[in-house]
Amino acid sequence: MSDQSKKLYVGNISFQANEQDLSDLVSEKGLTATSVAIISDKYTNRSKGFGFVEFATAEEAEKAIDLLNGQDLKGRELKVNMARPKEDRPRTGYRDNFSR
Repeated sequence: MSDQSKKLYVGNISFQANEQDLSDLVSEKGLTATSVAIISDKYTNRSKGFGFVEFATAEEAEKAIDLLNGQDLKGRELKVNMARPKEDRPRTGYRDNFSR
């Protein structure tokens, strides 16, 4: 079983929410996450409005989708589904010209 089947993508996270808020919501639903991360912009350190929650088993991850999808967190309705593998994206843009 791949680790990817235990990892959930959580979108539409309020910019006012932090990892502890998301972790608390998971716990309130009777779930135990092995990790919770909200992704932030590396230049501004501002939340990008999405994150990932990982569970010990694929079964618990499936249960979490049912319990968390559509739940309100700080005024926004969460969108929760299985995380897809990270894709390699071509580097483009101004900053990339200086990283070679």
